[in-house]
Amino acid sequence: MTRPSLILASLMVASAAGGQTLDRTLAEIAAVRQFHQAAISPDGSRVAYVEALPAPGKSAIYTASLPSASSTRVRISAGDGKTSHDEHGLAWSPDGKQIAFLSDREKKDQLQLYTASAAGGPARQLTHLTGFLQAPSWSPDGKRLAILFTENAPRSAGPLEPVTPDSGVVESKIYEQRITIVDPVTGGAIHQVSPADFYIYEYDWSPDGHSFAATASRGAGDDNWWIAQLYTIAAETGEMHAIHKPGIEQQVAVPRWAPDGKSIVFIGGLMSDEGSTGGEIFQVPAGGGEARSLTPGIKSSASHLTWPRASKQLYFIEHYDGGSAISQLDPATGGTERLWQGDETILPPFDDSGVALTADGKSAALVRSSWKQPPEVWAGRMGDWRQITHENSAHKPLWGEAKSLHWSSDGFQVQGWLLYPRDFNASRQYPMVVSIHGGPASSLKPAWPRPGFNAVLLSQQGYFVFLPNPRGSYGQGEKFTLANAKDFGGGDLRDILAGVDQALKQAPIDPKRVGVTGWLGPSFFFDLGGDFAPTPPAGTDVAPSALPAADAHSCHPPTPAISTTQRHSHLIPSLPGGYGAS
Repeated sequence: MTRPSLILASLMVASAAGGQTLDRTLAEIAAVRQFHQAAISPDGSRVAYVEALPAPGKSAIYTASLPSASSTRVRISAGDGKTSHDEHGLAWSPDGKQIAFLSDREKKDQLQLYTASAAGGPARQLTHLTGFLQAPSWSPDGKRLAILFTENAPRSAGPLEPVTPDSGVVESKIYEQRITIVDPVTGGAIHQVSPADFYIYEYDWSPDGHSFAATASRGAGDDNWWIAQLYTIAAETGEMHAIHKPGIEQQVAVPRWAPDGKSIVFIGGLMSDEGSTGGEIFQVPAGGGEARSLTPGIKSSASHLTWPRASKQLYFIEHYDGGSAISQLDPATGGTERLWQGDETILPPFDDSGVALTADGKSAALVRSSWKQPPEVWAGRMGDWRQITHENSAHKPLWGEAKSLHWSSDGFQVQGWLLYPRDFNASRQYPMVVSIHGGPASSLKPAWPRPGFNAVLLSQQGYFVFLPNPRGSYGQGEKFTLANAKDFGGGDLRDILAGVDQALKQAPIDPKRVGVTGWLGPSFFFDLGGDFAPTPPAGTDVAPSALPAADAHSCHPPTPAISTTQRHSHLIPSLPGGYGAS
């Protein structure tokens, strides 16, 4: 097998003759409207959603009545409804009469908390804070609001957000994100609840409103998400109690209280990046104790969950076999029922907005996107949603047909997507580019391309594009996700190569013109000494080229100084186990 040459070059390999076509394609992709969040009112009578505006960094909130998908939408804004601001983070009040949201109307790039009538009208500003705000949430009785607040933070929270450039005296300062309660009745009096030496990642109100469940860790938030634990926090005093410390190959996400207040459910699994969630669903007593899996051995990866207050069942979203699914689970019996599945994406990447449900769990609102359908907001009875927005109806696919492939590798059943050239002619051979997703704990699912790096667009330029989900990915169960631990660049690479062989059998692909690109995967495979080539046909010398989109030594510049080996030490045999901590 020939060692490929490593070419650190642009993915834009279109010929000069096709340059104009590519430019038009990129311009059309950039013109697609994006939706950041969709939320249905507790009684299911209205839907609210966040739509990105053409101006960079600007977004708007709209509401519409249900079930009519053609009702006139109403804009909810802290401004006059004509000026563009960054407005997002919407949350329905328990009675469905108000919407809380964040806006930078008062000062550009400084968000504040507002409330407004769901029917429209002037908004009321509740905070005058300096720092970063996110994740508004009403208390169950609707008398208080909570937010995550990082006081005096110079930038947005998150390990993938750009670091503020150093200037003047260089010093190290830790900014802790804390649960903060806001009183909407008394004009926005605030109370920072969680301790000042803990960073809170996610939280949920208890049914009685007296405490929170939260994932948290001490120290810098960007560095320590991988070792976060599950806590309860008293809403009045801020007293914290650790109730679950995950194992060395498990992260925790999406904590949710059971309606009776006696236990907390969460998603636990091997997760390589904050916001890219996948694993099994666990339940732990609210006072602490052993956490038990409610979905042992499930052949999918839960990515989000919610437990409506008026429901005995909880509902969860899944990465499933290269697509998405929604299921309901009865924790009392362990019974699981799949309510919907589709070859599409229902969550924006690195966004934990989830599928919003009504109080009884029977109806939902969500953003749907696939290679056949640009993103739009849908809402209605579970699995029988109606399309609410039609902002992207004029956009049509600029790429070819996608086929789901399955193959065997080392006893695993592996899935991937093969995207055909747009103007496919079965009588000729085509080159193929293999695009390996990052993570590695992630999943490549059908989704309308966004601006930026996206190998799908090579289909428009006459390439087959192969998008594998090898071991280490989400979508086949936690055993599959764990299978590349201590074997990064080993079994997962064998899965990919076996998938390339499967693609060569299925489609007229020229085995002498096979390339590889992607994010972290290709860079790491080569750094670890891996070869990339399909099984050479007899009498041929296959030497494909690699075009990584991110170098292994600077995975997400200019972000905090977390080295690639630090983030993925649990995957590499020569490094100590865990995420740099035990």
